[in-house]
Amino acid sequence: MQEREVRICVVGDELATGVGDARALGWTGRVVARTNFTRPAMVFTLAIPGETSTQLSTRWEPETAVRFGPEHEVENRLVVALGRHDVTAGLSVARSRLNLANILDIAEANRTPTFVVGPPPGAPEKGERIAELSDAFADVASRRRVPYVDTYTPLAAHEQWLADLAQNGTMYPGQAGYGLMAWLVLHTGWHAWLGVSQEEN
Repeated sequence: MQEREVRICVVGDELATGVGDARALGWTGRVVARTNFTRPAMVFTLAIPGETSTQLSTRWEPETAVRFGPEHEVENRLVVALGRHDVTAGLSVARSRLNLANILDIAEANRTPTFVVGPPPGAPEKGERIAELSDAFADVASRRRVPYVDTYTPLAAHEQWLADLAQNGTMYPGQAGYGLMAWLVLHTGWHAWLGVSQEEN
């Protein structure tokens, strides 16, 4: 019997597409390139610039539905790549928590395994609020036993990350920054979540 192919939808804001990366790979492209898939895999990045978790929570399901396949033929998986726009838009932490909880609960009801990547550091003056947001997202994921990658804590004082942000006006990292995000994803449960070997391509 032929193994089911894997389809992974990555939903999030412009950081999911690698904006600011001269190689146009972002963290998503780097992670996929270094994943040792043992069966056919399709990865779709579905990003909207400036998107908050409220906007994401309303559009992710119909957008992924047209890319996912029948459950008996395809193994569908969801990556939620959370950005920093909730802070800019002034959303309360409670609202952000609820938005992620709704996404994860619907995905679970649909039997779609989910992996969450949290927001990375941005402008220094927004650091405390982004950290609070990341902690809230981590708690929501933990309560549902969904893998969560904290990109904020390890990068907040990381020299390479800060240098990249300084070059891009504190909004987007460059090649080095996206490489750091990819490393964090690859070393925070990615392979176990997919059920593949940790030997990277």
